Amino acid sequence: MHAFTSLFTQLDRTTKTLEKIRFLVRYFEQSAPEDAAWTVFFLTGKKIPRVVNTRLLREAVAEVADVPLWLVEECYDVVGDLAETVALLHPETTAHSSLPLHRMIQEELKPLRGLEDEEKKARLKVGWSTLSREERFVWNKLITGGFRVGVSRGIVARALAQTAGVEPAVMAHRLMGDWDPSERWWKQLLQGEGEAEPGKPYPFYLASPLEEGPEPLGAISGWQLEWKWDGIRAQVIKRQGTVMIWSRGEDVITDRFPEVVEALQALPDGTVLDGELLGWKQDRPLPFLDLQRRIGRKKVGKTLLADVPVILMAYDVLEAGGGELRSLPLEERRTHLENVVTGVGSPNIIMSEPVQAAGWDEAASLREQSRARGVEGLMLKRLGSPYLDGRKRGDWWKWKVDPFEVDAVLTYAQKGHGRRAGLFTDYTFGCWKDGELVTFAKAYSGLTDAEIQQVDRFVKANTLDRFGPVRQVKPELVFQLACEGIQKSSRHKSGIAVRFPRIARWRKDKKPEDADRLEDLLRWIP
Repeated sequence: MHAFTSLFTQLDRTTKTLEKIRFLVRYFEQSAPEDAAWTVFFLTGKKIPRVVNTRLLREAVAEVADVPLWLVEECYDVVGDLAETVALLHPETTAHSSLPLHRMIQEELKPLRGLEDEEKKARLKVGWSTLSREERFVWNKLITGGFRVGVSRGIVARALAQTAGVEPAVMAHRLMGDWDPSERWWKQLLQGEGEAEPGKPYPFYLASPLEEGPEPLGAISGWQLEWKWDGIRAQVIKRQGTVMIWSRGEDVITDRFPEVVEALQALPDGTVLDGELLGWKQDRPLPFLDLQRRIGRKKVGKTLLADVPVILMAYDVLEAGGGELRSLPLEERRTHLENVVTGVGSPNIIMSEPVQAAGWDEAASLREQSRARGVEGLMLKRLGSPYLDGRKRGDWWKWKVDPFEVDAVLTYAQKGHGRRAGLFTDYTFGCWKDGELVTFAKAYSGLTDAEIQQVDRFVKANTLDRFGPVRQVKPELVFQLACEGIQKSSRHKSGIAVRFPRIARWRKDKKPEDADRLEDLLRWIP
């Protein structure tokens, strides 16, 4: 645990990628296999289901620090991070953990599950007393499932590749899929054993946003254009007679889309497709918010299946006949994809057809039709491009349509966490309906540090009411919000829901009465 905490501190204190890789390589080379395996587990974003709720953590530290619970809450409000608050409130000790990370997980963390609340608190107090302040902080992060440090999955893969003496792309593939952190898994990871695991997906290739026009990319003849579908990115696998569907977040979502699975059964063994799961009716995509109704359901009823039927829009093939195709140029993979999809012959597996344009001007005109077609814009893929892993700039670009923009009034605010602790940075916005402001969006990003400071001062000086950590403020500040989509929703009081809202700019030139009306937003809904 002490070595893991030291690694966390080193990684947290630098922004230099090469330094982070150096720290990781040194840790992997010096650590026991079980500790290294658990470290990869946490650094790649995997979590142990929460075994202690935050209420118990607050109560336990209040008791051990001999302070009232309200003071814990006030401290948390200032610090902005519960794990750090607990670590700071706990009486200082001279102890350092003598247990390695894997034993802390197996002997201290996992056994908390199933215990009564009072016993959990007793175990927490004993555990805290054996740790330094820094170790308590990291330990609390692991307990709450809030462990994060500034290391991407790609950096971890690069460090592991250096440790194992293989290419980063090979290591990225080895990290995919389900696995248990253990000594055996660690040795397999470094040695490459078990790479033929039937359900193992490939790393996803991600497109980069095209900020400027496409003219610098050269002649349009060297590119394949496709619509940018707004669904769930997925990889589908058919190996050894078994079908699996993986989301980009490496969740197995096979059971949630039975109509797609049924169609995929017709795939030849040794096939892996990349594509988008879309709600689909009358030969066009349904809004993403409709598809969201399917995402959280492990069992899908007949009504939902009928309301939101789903198809796979396939746009790449990574494996065919058991042979990997990722190194082939896109135009060759396209031929394999056509053969696979045609062979299945199901309306639930559709191939994403190229968009034909004689030049970039015509492509720009087609892009303007995106919202009418229910898509987000265009994808631009170099015809000679291999299928890489992660976000590699140059060959795949997403050329999205401009976002919707709405002038809205700040109505509520809440303090942020971490770096923004103590500042009001989480905002709720309203638009006008029948002379009243109705809430329709929340946003957390888009302002500069200086603007955040100004809004924070405004909130503190213009609070009308408090609801726990949330403050209602005088409706005076107007902000321009950008969002990717607007849809009717019975779940929201305003009757609409917006997708990916963020602050585009502070409209200091506008008064609250100049903000948009709800009917203005409704006009954008097809």
